Amino acid sequence: MTSRRLLSALVLLLFGTQIGYAARPAFHDGWQLHTACGLAADGAALSDGTAQIQDWTTVTLPSTVLAAQVAAKQLPDPYFADNLRKLPGMGYAVGENFSNFPMPADSPYRCGWWYRKSFHATVTKGERTILHFGGINYRGELWVNGHRIAGSDEIEGAYRAYDFDISNVVRPAAENIVAVQVFAPTENDLGINWVDWNPAPPDKDMGLWGDVALVTTGAVTLRSPMVTTHFTDETLQTAELTIYAEAANMTDAPIEAVLRGTLVGQRIEQKVSLAAHEQRTVTYPIVRAKHPELWWPKQMGEPHLEKLSLTAVVAGRQVDSKEIDFGIREMSSELTANGSRLFRVNGKPILIRGAGWSQDMMLRSDDDKLRDQIEMVQHLNLNTIRLEGKLETEEFFHMTDKNGLLVMLGWCCCDRWEQWSKWTDKNLSVATSSLHDQLLRLRSHASLLVWLNGSDNAPPEKVERAYLDVEAAAHWPNPILSAASSQTTSLTGLNGVKMSGPYDYVEPSYWYVDHKYGGAFGFNTETSPGPAIPSLASRKLFLTDPEAWPATNNWKLHFGGNEFSKLDVMDQAMAAIYAKPTSAESYERMAHTMQYDSERAMFESYSRNKYQSTGVVQWMLNNAWPSMIWHLYDYYLDADAGYFATKKACEPLHIQYGYDDRSVAVVNSTYAASSDLKASISVRDLSWHELYRKDQTLTLAADGVQQVTVIPENLYRNGRKILLLDLSLRKADGTVVSRNFYWVPTTLTAFDWTETNFTHTPAARYEDLSALTTLPTATIDARVTMASGPVRNATVMLHNNSATVAFQVRVAARSSKGELVAPVMWSDNWIEVPPGETTTLTAALPESAPKDVVFQLDGWNVAAATLAVAGQTR
Repeated sequence: MTSRRLLSALVLLLFGTQIGYAARPAFHDGWQLHTACGLAADGAALSDGTAQIQDWTTVTLPSTVLAAQVAAKQLPDPYFADNLRKLPGMGYAVGENFSNFPMPADSPYRCGWWYRKSFHATVTKGERTILHFGGINYRGELWVNGHRIAGSDEIEGAYRAYDFDISNVVRPAAENIVAVQVFAPTENDLGINWVDWNPAPPDKDMGLWGDVALVTTGAVTLRSPMVTTHFTDETLQTAELTIYAEAANMTDAPIEAVLRGTLVGQRIEQKVSLAAHEQRTVTYPIVRAKHPELWWPKQMGEPHLEKLSLTAVVAGRQVDSKEIDFGIREMSSELTANGSRLFRVNGKPILIRGAGWSQDMMLRSDDDKLRDQIEMVQHLNLNTIRLEGKLETEEFFHMTDKNGLLVMLGWCCCDRWEQWSKWTDKNLSVATSSLHDQLLRLRSHASLLVWLNGSDNAPPEKVERAYLDVEAAAHWPNPILSAASSQTTSLTGLNGVKMSGPYDYVEPSYWYVDHKYGGAFGFNTETSPGPAIPSLASRKLFLTDPEAWPATNNWKLHFGGNEFSKLDVMDQAMAAIYAKPTSAESYERMAHTMQYDSERAMFESYSRNKYQSTGVVQWMLNNAWPSMIWHLYDYYLDADAGYFATKKACEPLHIQYGYDDRSVAVVNSTYAASSDLKASISVRDLSWHELYRKDQTLTLAADGVQQVTVIPENLYRNGRKILLLDLSLRKADGTVVSRNFYWVPTTLTAFDWTETNFTHTPAARYEDLSALTTLPTATIDARVTMASGPVRNATVMLHNNSATVAFQVRVAARSSKGELVAPVMWSDNWIEVPPGETTTLTAALPESAPKDVVFQLDGWNVAAATLAVAGQTR
């Protein structure tokens, strides 16, 4: 769509959501909230000051209705124990996708809810006053000073954005009142959906969940500017930059404007004639940048950002301005010889190694937590974050731009969004309007890699054509895929990605030996070895019985939905491969090791096979609420075993083992060659007798993979059930750049491929690692020191003074009472310490860490101990 209709003489739905005009301060505070159930006053009375306002809840925006109630302590913490299930309106069955069901008849969220705020506005002659809403879920009606500005036939769609011109009703230098009634989505709406990741809140996230602002503008506004890049050749020495912006005439008369700007030291200018209330995309003359500084993902280079400044001038007077950061970069994609989608940044191929992101279940935003998470993603050595329908705040995208993290984004699966056979004309209108608003909001960001028009399925031709028309009109600068699953459509052809699972536990060898489903070939947009059990310190934050065994129903409420409401697949594998757990402690320990083993193999297999494999996205990175599945760090930002397995597997220079061919390979994930590297391979038995050793010097090509050796097949015989592999990669000066340790069963799991479903491939015969549960005790001498200064960095030295390897050793920061300290940026964890060796771990503690922090040490065959910081009194 290239234009939007006028709502009324007072209301204008303007292009996009990037505010291009001066914002009034602090319009997020001072709102009030009340249910419409039993409320006698209507919108006119609520907004003209005649209604009696009593017992309303104070709320700071953005906020859903439930989030406001929880913040006001009117309801207990929904994330603790079974509190969520006890909330009013939670009538849907455990594990079901609430978005596909109607609101229960007795739900307090079946009614509308009113948000109300009084404010003062300074009105300058010739300026317009605008109310901006970045997200209203799902329908609404807006009143200002007794005037109905828009109704629920005009405000509809969770991902829509609105700019309402209230200039004709605002009272200068007097009290003004805005009242917004919101209505929750029905089962027939394109709402916000939590799929099978976690439960949904009883209000279905109804409310003003996006940014809200009171802003002023002149006669002409500039919105959603964007700079696209095209390099004239592969040298990248000349970039052709095209600038787009949405211009709108805010007056009742035709207008002539001059649109000026500056970027990369050059000035641009474009004259435009706009009819009364006309809105148009303006394209500026192409700017040629010689020897530009480019934006790269952090893995490939520096994420350099430039600035674009635009102004609108009418009759010699500046009436609007806009400034954005942008990156000079070009995203492209192609199909490889095996039909896999390969992405390129500035012409260079990149293996996508990412994870799926979720917002908070109540859509609460926390910039401090967001910054911590972005730091953790970088610490993980991942290069991509995938958003499925959770399109995040502006701050999120500013951080991904600044930190060089790629973003895949698109619509969600599993509710009305993909029930196209049931769509009404209104559904299609809301979908295209939502796409239009989101693309204009997001399109300027350097970090955006690709937009997906579908998730589990590609839209039918009519819908895909409508989407493609919107994307063309918005000049979307990046690749577009029809879906996250393997699809071919008449309009866009083969998309070259797959979504064939698994999502539940599989043994590490699966990722190498599978050549039909989720194994290391092609581009897997979401996959995972499944369960991720939080630590005891985290479980204490959301369970009344964190040490219960067997797991109680309280635990099970924090599993997933549908097929993932049980952890049977992992539990059965654990009992068969290792042992049947006898306590929550032993269950957590074995679950962590299983997660580590398979998570590492998943990323390593895709890395070794590049570019037969072109991408893999771990499902998921984080959780919307405390969960026992699908995360690399938990809801409280505690990094678990899968985190450190991923961090290791994706390190810039990495040595690894391949389960399919017994090979040891070195992977270079940087874009510079590395010479004079020394790879060392040691194979041992459980008694630590060395069975094989190989040392080799090598030079590794940029973005390259090189095989070092193949472990002799005879070592897997002679009655041995487990081999221990100690791999290291060193620079010429002896500096270790990669150290990797494996416990490899000599007989791998045999998979029953005929029983494969989308969750996993079951084992016909399990491998045997049970001997690890009876390793001799290893004795660890540990010392913790803390650096002085404003940044609290800890160093933990671990020395194994016994004759057996210390297996899966973890060190965790805790308060003196055993409470969680997070996030902690550890150099490594869940490690092995060979006999006679000393290993040093470092940790950067958060500012919130208590002064009397202690460190807990444990492992499979290491006595648990609490380590005090050297010189610290307790």
